[in-house]
Amino acid sequence: MKLIDLHSHTTASDGSLTPTELVNLAKERGLTALAITDHDTIAGIPEAIERANSLKDLEIIPGVEISADYQGEIHILGYFLNIHDKKFLEQLKKYQAIRDNRNTRMIEKFKNYNIHISMEDLLEVAKGDSIARPHFATILVKQGIVKDHKEAFKKYLSEGALCYVEKDNVHPAEAISVINENGGVAVLAHPVFLKAKTRSARKKVFNELKYLGLSGIEVYHSDHNEKDIQMFKELAEELGLCITGGSDFHGKPKPFINLGSGRGNLAISYQYLDCLYQKKMERNSHN
Repeated sequence: MKLIDLHSHTTASDGSLTPTELVNLAKERGLTALAITDHDTIAGIPEAIERANSLKDLEIIPGVEISADYQGEIHILGYFLNIHDKKFLEQLKKYQAIRDNRNTRMIEKFKNYNIHISMEDLLEVAKGDSIARPHFATILVKQGIVKDHKEAFKKYLSEGALCYVEKDNVHPAEAISVINENGGVAVLAHPVFLKAKTRSARKKVFNELKYLGLSGIEVYHSDHNEKDIQMFKELAEELGLCITGGSDFHGKPKPFINLGSGRGNLAISYQYLDCLYQKKMERNSHN
């Protein structure tokens, strides 16, 4: 079976591997397709494509992950992006500015606990366009304030923790529209984290997002158990949405998640990518 991973991060956002290193790892793992889906940036994609072109039989899907607000924070994945679309790049700058504002407020919160983190510190750790909470966690570990990323999130960075700051997310209609207008395909990431927990509530969310232009659901994910997968798969089929999957690989920030296989529970077939290609062709034929 040809295996794929449609959710991964590089040093362009909050991953620990460079795009080249990530592509090399994908090749080692025997993947035939890999989507680069950094947060609010496509900066790592040209390098990933260049490296993949020097290898054989590895397809790079240009992607992104955009945060949106729908009864709490949700994430929308975009695939098959035109990375040279100027309007799209301007939108990503807007989302990066929202992220920067949150980071500044988090820095101020840490000062209340006599923990000093500067933007320069974060930029040095991030090495990319997008600064995120894992970069704060890395600094907390380096300063000896916590022993690892898990403790950093539990004590300081997770929702409800001491220094957590809610981000001013965009409406999902905007996130989905930005992806679709670019010529891409929009997919809901890791639906297990939705505020909606019952089957009927989740179906309502999926249906409303489909109405806004959503094309698929990330059914297979490292944090989905068998019960989750079965429910999300059934709902995707009922609503005519594509079934997709990805590990949500970050590297060192999430060392328990492996590219391609997640926590050991993933084996995502290339057949799921075919559905996304079909959605892209259908959407573009109507434009």
